[in-house]
Amino acid sequence: MPVDPTADLLRWYDAHARTLPWRLPPNGQMTPDPYRVWLAEIMLQQTTVAAAGPYFMRFVSRWPTVDALAAADDGELMAAWAGLGYYARARNLLAAARAVVARGGFPQTEAGLLQLPGVGSYTAAAVAAIAFGEPAVVIDANVERVASRWFAVSEPLPASRSALKALLRPHVPGNRPGDFAQAMMDLGATLCTPRNPACPDCPLAPHCAALALGKATAFPVKPAKKARPLKQGIAWWIEQGGAVALVRRPPKGMLGGMLALPGTEWVAEPTDPDPPFPARWMTVATPVSHGFTHFELHLHLRTARLDSRPALPLLAQAHWVQRSALDSIGLPTLYKKAVAAVLASDAQPCFEAA
Repeated sequence: MPVDPTADLLRWYDAHARTLPWRLPPNGQMTPDPYRVWLAEIMLQQTTVAAAGPYFMRFVSRWPTVDALAAADDGELMAAWAGLGYYARARNLLAAARAVVARGGFPQTEAGLLQLPGVGSYTAAAVAAIAFGEPAVVIDANVERVASRWFAVSEPLPASRSALKALLRPHVPGNRPGDFAQAMMDLGATLCTPRNPACPDCPLAPHCAALALGKATAFPVKPAKKARPLKQGIAWWIEQGGAVALVRRPPKGMLGGMLALPGTEWVAEPTDPDPPFPARWMTVATPVSHGFTHFELHLHLRTARLDSRPALPLLAQAHWVQRSALDSIGLPTLYKKAVAAVLASDAQPCFEAA
């Protein structure tokens, strides 16, 4: 009798599927909610399951349907997303929810889902397979690793993704594509891990070409990492009457639409421009370091305390927030770090305006 790796994988998944806030039990016991599937997949883009879980639960509690999310206030949604990172996802989430409501429901095909803001090839395939039963090939980092070992694909990532999809396509079962996708994800997360994979426990071990070669951990092949460039900028901590001036960043670009300290552009060359107005400015000794996907940022902090709020273009639309509330208003991680650095430093703003 021929061996069926898909059947082996699904038997394992039926017994060992992870319990996740957005996931239903395997084998079609319940009908998936496309909203929950889509929301989870957007949150899981470049974010771990552990980090996304609490956010998912807060979102579905506050906005239990796509209609409720579509009606959300932009600022409230951005604040609820704060700390999850990659803030373009939050802006696209809202735009996609409104597009879904406008069209009367979610597209039910991979091609249709790709038309929604913020939905790329992985997310479209995952939602199509899990929510709508389309036999789409779902490729995330865990699946890449499992498939690269299963077929011993020597071409480095990310160039090998097309080959991996072609190799996986014949194995996607027409009756359980969502379970197949989630089984591959779970296998990569629990057994077929980057280091020390638990090959003896793996349902694909009898079919794994990399294991047969004795080189499981040699796959997937990855190109050498490039060093991230360094950018620098300055943030101004402007305090008056116990409140700190925050501004909303432009809707597009890094941390778009989020509240932040006012400051300079982030540039490659070190710069030390004049402060935005005369005051007894102090400097936090150590800049805040923060890693973005494509660069590292050193954010230098300058602080001043004022008698009155200056009428400046920089602060025309400022939100003045009490110190005690800064950690509860949904600042992105970079500015949470900046707040902590100021409050812990000797440069707390304790002088009046010059």
